[in-house]
Amino acid sequence: MNQEEFEKHLKEEHQNNSFSTYIKEIVYGGNDGIVTTFAVIAGFSGANIGSESLNLSIVIVLLFGLANLIADGAAMGLGNFLAIRSSQKLYQYNYDKELNETKKHKNFEIKETEYLFKKQGFTTQDSQLLTKIVSKNTDFWVKFMVQHECEIEDSTKESPLYNGLATFLSFIFFGFIPLIPYFFMSSINETFITASLFTCFALILLGMLRAVITKEKMWISVLETILIGGTAACLAYFVGYLFKG
Repeated sequence: MNQEEFEKHLKEEHQNNSFSTYIKEIVYGGNDGIVTTFAVIAGFSGANIGSESLNLSIVIVLLFGLANLIADGAAMGLGNFLAIRSSQKLYQYNYDKELNETKKHKNFEIKETEYLFKKQGFTTQDSQLLTKIVSKNTDFWVKFMVQHECEIEDSTKESPLYNGLATFLSFIFFGFIPLIPYFFMSSINETFITASLFTCFALILLGMLRAVITKEKMWISVLETILIGGTAACLAYFVGYLFKG
């Protein structure tokens, strides 16, 4: 296989799409959007179960629901942005520190690298050989030390802006689904039941998307998503019911 064929193979077989690149943000943001929006609905409905004074109630649910979508979605997106920025700064600090140590205390760093290879299950002889090879490539060596000695993963290739935006958009998209019935219905009990079904649909949709991206079994992904999201949603309704007048 020549270089051209190899690069074609990598592009066709291993290149990630946008969804797989941001799967963590999509699932995290989507699940939180669904659950926190339903928490507003469920908490309010639980506290007002049996009431039919819904014109005002609908407005309240929509106001709180939409406010929650925007505020919490922005908070999660910005929080993810700051988290990745902080992670990158921490990684860079440790990278510079390890780079400096390989220059000033090279022999000691070589011993440390040999020890780390032994911890991975290599023999003493293999550890020494691998260290000799790795230490020829300073950048690779330093990254190896940061990952295995400092136990910090490389986050420099992640985009704080795009990751934060993916979290925000996923939160808004999936979190809006449970609110849809409140735009068209007028009975608090019927609307809540319909919103519950929409919430279940949103969880199923998120589970299916997750399965398609991660290649895991569809039913397992959907069931796991429903169980986790459904548990949180039930707790929200129960808390609201405790405050029922």
